[in-house]
Amino acid sequence: MQFKIPRDNDKYQWTAHSVMKMRQYGLSAQRILRVVRAPHRKEEGIVKKTVAVMQPVSFKTDKEGKRTWGSEIWVMYQLKRIKNKELGIKDNNSKKNILNSQFSILNSASQKIRIISAWKYPGVSPKNNPVPEDILRELEDIV
Repeated sequence: MQFKIPRDNDKYQWTAHSVMKMRQYGLSAQRILRVVRAPHRKEEGIVKKTVAVMQPVSFKTDKEGKRTWGSEIWVMYQLKRIKNKELGIKDNNSKKNILNSQFSILNSASQKIRIISAWKYPGVSPKNNPVPEDILRELEDIV
């Protein structure tokens, strides 16, 4: 299988480290984005101001109907604010010009998700620090 390097766009930015880890673990950009958009578990990342999300590779259902899995895919990402210059807005220190501009800034349009790392965890990882509710609401608006 040929590995395709993901491209940065207006919503996602990929670090060289994340691309290296995707190649190492055989993960596609589409699979990483699926984990980010629909995680099974969200936790605070080990790096400041990051979020770690997990999705099981595949579920198995036992006789009691409990869902279990053998390995997990984790993605660590960070929200990055986009500067006015990157949006194509001239900064004249006038909020009226920015708000009336054709490039009106919305919360979701002024932030990018920077994919920092991705990895496979063999087995079921222990639960650590869950992400606070206010952060989860903000992330849901963006994703």
